[in-house]
Order: sequence, then structure tokens, then C-alpha cells
Amino acid sequence: MKTVLISGAGIAGPTLAYWLERAGYVPTLVERAPALRRGGYVIDFWGLGYDIAERMGLLPAIDRAGYHVRDLRIVGDDGRRVAGFGTRVFDELTGGRFITLARSDLSRLLYDKISASTEVIFDDEIVALEERADHVGVRLLRGGERRFDLVVGADGLHSSVRRLAFGPQSAFERHLGYGVAAIEIHDYDRRDENTYLMYTERGRMIGRFALHGGRTLFLFIFADDTGLWPATLADQKARLREVYRGARWEWPQIASALDRCDDLYFDRVSQIKMDIWSKGRIALIGDAAFCVSLVAGQGSALAMISAYVLAGELARADGCYRDAFNAYEARLRSYIEAKQRGAARFAAAFAPRTSYGLWFRNQVVRACSWPGAARLMVGRDITDRLDLPDYRWDRHDTASA
Repeated sequence: MKTVLISGAGIAGPTLAYWLERAGYVPTLVERAPALRRGGYVIDFWGLGYDIAERMGLLPAIDRAGYHVRDLRIVGDDGRRVAGFGTRVFDELTGGRFITLARSDLSRLLYDKISASTEVIFDDEIVALEERADHVGVRLLRGGERRFDLVVGADGLHSSVRRLAFGPQSAFERHLGYGVAAIEIHDYDRRDENTYLMYTERGRMIGRFALHGGRTLFLFIFADDTGLWPATLADQKARLREVYRGARWEWPQIASALDRCDDLYFDRVSQIKMDIWSKGRIALIGDAAFCVSLVAGQGSALAMISAYVLAGELARADGCYRDAFNAYEARLRSYIEAKQRGAARFAAAFAPRTSYGLWFRNQVVRACSWPGAARLMVGRDITDRLDLPDYRWDRHDTASA
């Protein structure tokens, strides 16, 4: 049987492990974190990622873990509605196959599908790769030397597999001029169930969303052209205080709650653009290969799509990884590039840098409440234009490459 080392136990990694096992491969997951990550941010989940989750039998659990958001509401300094629309807009665009859920919950559900049958190594990482004639030699920071037939980087925007096999991140990253942060606060005194609230000033946005279990998620998106990010929790909190100094709405209460926060997601809003997603026996999927940016809203779905297609092409190629990697790229390249173009257009909508930009964004949001208008304005970026193949699964006689 073919062995595959997958770096990253977020979204793409467990999805790939699931489908590789269906194709007769033996996957191993390695994850730098000591356990599955919690917290972070919520995602809107629809399209082909939703279809793949259905094929994996996950929809009932996703429905229990998720949220059926009724309203997107932009508010002013006093908390009153400035613009917004009901989420029947998304029902119109997705045929009702749409849900909001925490990214960490989706990761946990995917992990639960493979944890009993897949070797998973937490608190370790790949520090060296050496491709040889018939395998890849891998050195793990704590686990020593291992060998695998294939290695796949599913380790996100800051992929170590990409760095080791293809070169430094700076060669592939395109910074979109924004930063992002997210925190969860317990027992925050204001909740609007199944409503996503956004407060925006020029160049900075605060989003608030009520989570299960008395938790509240805050999402921060802010203009930043430096691309330089503080590494420590204390410095990240200080950076947020600097960026949002003088903000109104609920910022004073949020700033106070920030003192109690011991887990903060903080990153830059970037895309990854590469000419190739594979090199010899090493391939990349999800954000490691083609991050469309966090603000695009489809990163998790695209991670699942790329994992499904890569596993399927390996199954279809009867183990010839060269043919499979080429087919994987050929099938997804134009689709992903279109998603990246749409995400670049969309990034500035969260935190427009000018007063006119804010006014125009609000007019667009108001117009989305008109019947049919959302399809005209954002339909091309929401709708998936890709046929999801039906691969030959449950083949446990995969040939040697």
C-alpha cells in the first residue's frame, strides 16, 4: 500500500486522509499544534465543499454545530442599523445549502471521521524533506527520520512543506493590504442570536457574532500595508488597541474584555500564488497551494475540494502520482484563479479606506436585499463553476508508481 504523510490537521489534511483511505492509501497526519485548534473565526459554508461534506456523511453533525444566520446588520456608532439584508439572499444563491459554523468545529468533525483509522502525530512538524528515487525521506522535529511514498502540504498560509520544497513564503505571498484578528469572549453582555453585526469606520471593522455556550466571537479586519505582525499575545493585543484607538460602538467594552483573552487569532490577509502545486513526490493543497485569503469566505470549502480532487486523481491514476498531480492541477487551476480574483475584489468591502468607500459599500449591501440583485452583484463570486467528479473509491489494490 502507498503511504502519504500529510502536514496539517485543520480542514484540508483530514479531508485528504479520509478520501485517501477510501482509495486504498495509508495516510499519516502530522500537526505542529499539541491538539486540535479551538477558537478562531466562523466560516460561511456552501457550494462544493458542502457537497463533499454530504458525501462524507457530515451534514447532520454540521447542522447541529452550525448556525442558521438570519440577518447581516451594519451598525453605526450608536448600534442602530445602517444597512443590511436577510440571509434569504444566500438561500437564493445556494439553493438553501448554506450554513455558518466555527472553522474549529468543522475541523473537529473532519478529524473525528479519520481519527480511529489514521495515525495522527500532534506537537511535531516536518523540518527536512529529501526526495529519493522511490520515496521521500522526512525528518520530524521530535519524531526522527521517516519515509513515505508521497508528502502533501495541507498546512495553510504559512506552510512549512511549501517552504522546504518550493522556497520562501515571500516568493509566493501577495499581501492584500489588511490584517485580521479574532477572539472569543465568554459571557459578553450583548447578544443578537443568528445575526452578524458589523461596525465599520474608515480602514477598520469590528464584527460580532453570538456563538453556542454563551460565547461571543469578535472579528477585526483593518487596513495595514506593512505586512508586519507581532508574534506575542501581548504585542498582538497592543496592536489591536493601537489600531482601534478612539473607535466607538462597543469598542470600550471589547477592549476591556480583551484583557481576559488568552487565545487570539492574528494574521495578515494574503493570497498564495504559485505556478505549480507539486514537485516530484510532494504536493500542496488548500491554503498552502493557493490561499484565496481569509476574507474570501470559501477557504475551508476550497481546502476540501482540493483534497477530494487530489485523492480522486490518485485513485483514478492507479497510483501514478505524476499523472495524478498533473490532473489535479489541470482540473482546479482556472477555478482557483477565478476565486482569487473575486477575493481580491472583495477584500476592501470589509473595511473601506475612505468615506466614499464606506458609503458605496453600504449602498451595495442595501441593494442586496432587493429580489435578484444579489445574484447580479455577487453571484459570479458565490456560485461554483466546477463539476465535482465521481471518482472510483474503495479500490484497495492501488498499483505502485
